Amino acid sequence: MFERFTTQAREVVSRAQEEARELRHPFLGTEHLLIGMASGDGPAAQVLAAHHLSPDHLRQRLQALVDGGLDPEALATLGIDLDRVKEATEAHLGPGALDKALPPMKGGHLPVSKRGKKALELSLREALRMKSGEIGSGHLLLGLLREGGGMGVRLIRDARIDPAVLHDEVIAAIATKAA
Repeated sequence: MFERFTTQAREVVSRAQEEARELRHPFLGTEHLLIGMASGDGPAAQVLAAHHLSPDHLRQRLQALVDGGLDPEALATLGIDLDRVKEATEAHLGPGALDKALPPMKGGHLPVSKRGKKALELSLREALRMKSGEIGSGHLLLGLLREGGGMGVRLIRDARIDPAVLHDEVIAAIATKAA
């Protein structure tokens, strides 16, 4: 399947791997793929940017969800400085005490989650359905949307964006690029 990926789609997956590592997550999931798409160019990035889904915004929202929904701004209104809490914890328990340990990585790549694999498989189906000989970033986003249950789609819904609307916009962006 990866032999059908465009250079752009390969870069999305590569950036997704980097994102997962930087966030210290033990796998590559749909959330990392979404950030990878937003970080690039092409139909997926264009549509995501039009909805203000920048890599920084997605990263911030993802981190808030992973951290148990701790919102530094909301905590600050209560007089709690999350950075100071982390500093105090590390001062007492040692540097990196709150970091999540990464498992050993085989071949330098993190494993892909079940939903991530499904989204990648569905991107192939989307490309075939659109009679495209290759899988681009737009097809990756269509696959992620079609999978529908991963953290990537949750980030989209949390931003109050209808995945069906995003789907239609991606199809239009792919068609415009092909024309």
